[in-house]
Amino acid sequence: MRVNVAAFALLAGLPKAPDFALPSVSGDTVRLSDFSGKVVILDFWATWCNPCRQEIPGFIRIYNDYKDKGVVIIGIALDEPEKVRKFTEDYRVNYPVLLGTREVAQKYGGIMGIPTTFILDREHRIRKKVVGWRSESFFRQELDKLLGK
Repeated sequence: MRVNVAAFALLAGLPKAPDFALPSVSGDTVRLSDFSGKVVILDFWATWCNPCRQEIPGFIRIYNDYKDKGVVIIGIALDEPEKVRKFTEDYRVNYPVLLGTREVAQKYGGIMGIPTTFILDREHRIRKKVVGWRSESFFRQELDKLLGK
């Protein structure tokens, strides 16, 4: 079996996403490591952020289409817990939404603007960091690349 040494070296150099333990809106503790082996879209957002609100319906559709293909979306809300709970109910968010902390935001390099979204491969290496709104099709293309489509 031939190994592409250059590609392997490139992959080995990608930073691993820091693990975390955060409460979900339903009160469970969720860790990134709970999703071992899954491709992850990790979205830092807030209820008051218009671009964040615009992305969420697309994330709901993406999660419906990709959850059985080894993909999970995790929303990390940088907002007041009650506002987040109400928002997730009103918008019928179907993926895990966690209550973020300053400490977790710092682990991810300090979140300077939201939305800030990380795309992680199955080994939870950070493949892409996106600051600001992106289209649903952008995220679908990125997922398809990681899933080998």
